[in-house]
Amino acid sequence: MPTHEREITEAVDLCLPDGRLNPDAVGWTRRPLHRANLRGWGRAKRWEYWGIVTPRHIIGLVASSLDYAGVHGVYVLDRKTGEEIGKDAVVPLARGAAFPDRSGVGEASARGGGVAVGVRQHPGGSRVRALAPGAGFDLDVEIPLPDGHESLGVVIPWGPRRFQYTVKDLGRPVTGRLLLPSGEHEIGEGSFAVLDHGRGKWPYRMTWNWAAACGPGLALQLGGKWTDGTGMTENALFVDGRLHKIGEELDWNYDRADWTRPWTITGGRVEAKFHPFHEKVARTELGIVGTETHQCFGRFSGRARTDDGTWIDFDGLTGWAEEARQRW
Repeated sequence: MPTHEREITEAVDLCLPDGRLNPDAVGWTRRPLHRANLRGWGRAKRWEYWGIVTPRHIIGLVASSLDYAGVHGVYVLDRKTGEEIGKDAVVPLARGAAFPDRSGVGEASARGGGVAVGVRQHPGGSRVRALAPGAGFDLDVEIPLPDGHESLGVVIPWGPRRFQYTVKDLGRPVTGRLLLPSGEHEIGEGSFAVLDHGRGKWPYRMTWNWAAACGPGLALQLGGKWTDGTGMTENALFVDGRLHKIGEELDWNYDRADWTRPWTITGGRVEAKFHPFHEKVARTELGIVGTETHQCFGRFSGRARTDDGTWIDFDGLTGWAEEARQRW
């Protein structure tokens, strides 16, 4: 069941020399092949988001540049007690932040407002460090890149001057430690990491859905709203590290009055139900700029179909689903 979308297999620049979207960059990849050679100031967005799920905790880290500001943060949920710890920072003009133009190489770093996040790539994977001393948060982990592991890279084309390149890399193993006021916690067996790497030039207003879930030998990556009508999606099923691209747009149903009620995500090759056990709410208001995100953590049930038409059950996968509304 091949997708209608074009698979890119060779390195390509995201932008033309004048900063417009390179038509040859529109498509999807199984490993990072795009160079995000963004030009111009004011609408460019760059970020690295890592989500880490362990048997005890759910951790989120973000380093980002919106050109006029850097928005960075750390978050952790104790799945046993329900306690949340977080620290967010807004840094004018994204001072102290640096982002490579390729996913999987170089070093990304952001510092300011009591938060520091650093990601250093090496041939075997990624080293991730994050500190928020005021919140008692200190994370130091290695995220290996298994041989043959595939990730989903997609370019979403809204137009010649508005576009986004994203890499969604799911189900990576992770080892290390997490230091919290409650003590030191080892991260290892039963844990996984998810990367959301983003580079692009966005419209002022945008709403998106994102879901990611992982388990032994399986991972599910789903998106919605922000890709509608572009001819591209960010949907995929991963089986034993192999990517099965899903080209259909999906129908997301959830209760905005009660985010912890079950969600359904369906369409074409996907029949998913999401059962939240915790809601994380994030709001930022900076005058004409604002964001509101409802990210729910929970478990997935249902099934999805591989490229050869085989239905794969994914009952019990752990992850998250979210709605984010942006004015930026």
